Amino acid sequence: MDLKAGVGGHTIAEILSEPATWKLCLKAMEQTAELQSLHEKLPRNIEWVFIGCGSSFYLAQAASASWTILTGGKSRALPASEITLFPQLFPAPCQPVLITRSGYTSEVLQAAEYLEERLHLQTLAITCGTDTPIEKIASQCIRLSAADEKSTVMTRSFTSMLITLQSLAAIRGERGEFLNVLRKLPDQVASRLNTIHSTIKSLAVSRAFADYVFLGQGPFFGIAQESMLKVKEMSCSYAQCFHTLEFRHGPKAIVSPETLITFIISETGFAAEVAVLEEIKKLGGTTLVISNVCESAIRRAADYFVELSLDVPEAARAAACVIPGQLLGFYTGIKKGLNPDEPRNLSRVVMLETR
Repeated sequence: MDLKAGVGGHTIAEILSEPATWKLCLKAMEQTAELQSLHEKLPRNIEWVFIGCGSSFYLAQAASASWTILTGGKSRALPASEITLFPQLFPAPCQPVLITRSGYTSEVLQAAEYLEERLHLQTLAITCGTDTPIEKIASQCIRLSAADEKSTVMTRSFTSMLITLQSLAAIRGERGEFLNVLRKLPDQVASRLNTIHSTIKSLAVSRAFADYVFLGQGPFFGIAQESMLKVKEMSCSYAQCFHTLEFRHGPKAIVSPETLITFIISETGFAAEVAVLEEIKKLGGTTLVISNVCESAIRRAADYFVELSLDVPEAARAAACVIPGQLLGFYTGIKKGLNPDEPRNLSRVVMLETR
């Protein structure tokens, strides 16, 4: 599968640059002490609500899970549209966190204005843009310009914003050891990236599937959602996502050799999730497993596997676990003759016309 000149060039370069980009973002945050300053300014003993659209909503799901794991505090994730369409469901008072790569996403801006002007809440935004509308609305803003992208789909921006929000959670939860391992994560992932890349590229080259399913639990559910979206966006393929154990309750009816079921296996739920893997393999599904350690039970039931071998806690692996899904979407799109840099029907920023 040779890449034609210019086709998907931005996307693959941005995926492969992720570890280096994380290092730049972490170093910038450390040098400015911005996250420590935010920790001191932002309220305590209050629920945090992470808000986004599309990939940024799935990022919100992963960030919310990480926040609760690392701080012990309440959190949840909401699509920005829920806030303006069903404001009575919004859990005020809280600390809203607005996630937008571009800083221009219309529904996030509308939510930010509602929260700041109507509910008088001080919002925190995180973006990869510079001099953007969200910075003028939000009370506080984290800017990760090094993580911005030229391609339409989010890749390194997703993982860089996630790691930054995890860093803020570690500071709030007084988890200094977690901050230290996040600093080690880029080099560890970089050392594994070639193997991950070749495994997923080989899979995409050798097989075609009618359906793609992504399964994950806990901090990996948002990662499974984002992986599903990458395959949809870049390859225009039919893809779905479920909590791993929920797949048993009806969705497993779709299992066949033409269905690729990707399991993102946690340590916390390892035995229960591997039991689902074994069940799906017996039903004839084609299985891909992403796990930190691929024990014998996984190797027996997995047609393909990515073993991360990262010496970091479970939640710190979330960013790394999305890279196989990004690569699968990319190479499946290339195989279908598409340009992942410019997916069909999509634009880099969703900006709605005001009426």
